[in-house]
Amino acid sequence: MKYKNILVEEQEPIAVVTINRPKKLNALNQETIRELHNAFKNLDAEKEIKVIILTGSGEKAFVAGADILEFADFTVKEGNNLAAKGQELLFNFVENLSTPVIAAVNGFALGGGLELALACHFRVASHNARMGLPEVSLGLIPGYGGTQRLPQLVGKGRAMEMIMTAGMIDVERAVEFGLVNHVVSQEELLSHCKKLADKIANNSSVAISHAIKAVNASFKNTINGYAVEIEAFGTCFGTADFEEGTSAFLEKRKANFPGD
Repeated sequence: MKYKNILVEEQEPIAVVTINRPKKLNALNQETIRELHNAFKNLDAEKEIKVIILTGSGEKAFVAGADILEFADFTVKEGNNLAAKGQELLFNFVENLSTPVIAAVNGFALGGGLELALACHFRVASHNARMGLPEVSLGLIPGYGGTQRLPQLVGKGRAMEMIMTAGMIDVERAVEFGLVNHVVSQEELLSHCKKLADKIANNSSVAISHAIKAVNASFKNTINGYAVEIEAFGTCFGTADFEEGTSAFLEKRKANFPGD
């Protein structure tokens, strides 16, 4: 599939999705959100792709925010629809994707850009990365899950400060907050993420998809996360991956998971 605003590179078992609007610092508009949705949906359906890495083009920005020109004159109803549609198509979609998604944050991750990184399963940043939610400086609040996912990761007080001050934090503070897992040079960013992806790809993709579902359930007030974990744990016993994994362990060899 051809895209206007993103690039997709598949090198099994890893795919790299690059948001490619460098003149706009990779700002998210509705067209880019739709393209990202389609790319993630298609990659998730490919059995050979075990991990997806998401990054931005150029050396300045992962995603520097939403494209403000697109919604500067929106009404209340249009604003509601913008947030709801974006959550459905991209942010919630990525968070609940069965294929792990690593955010390779290669520069500014602001507003919708940070919210997109938050929706990924974990984050690796380059030394020049800067992160923040500046929406209140525009008379808005984060609309793509920032008020929900940021407190889950960094705690209520830190999230409140970041949102209320509309300021940016550097990678040292991001690591301290638990916002990113690793910090590397920009030159090493993709290779480091690929090394992590290779480690993930060696494991059972079926079990990982169940683990994603169980971990996400713990953050939903209407769902008993323990019950989801128990059900997912039991389901794993009926998979070909479980049969292969246990056989490989007992036979003292490396597992070759079929992904079923």
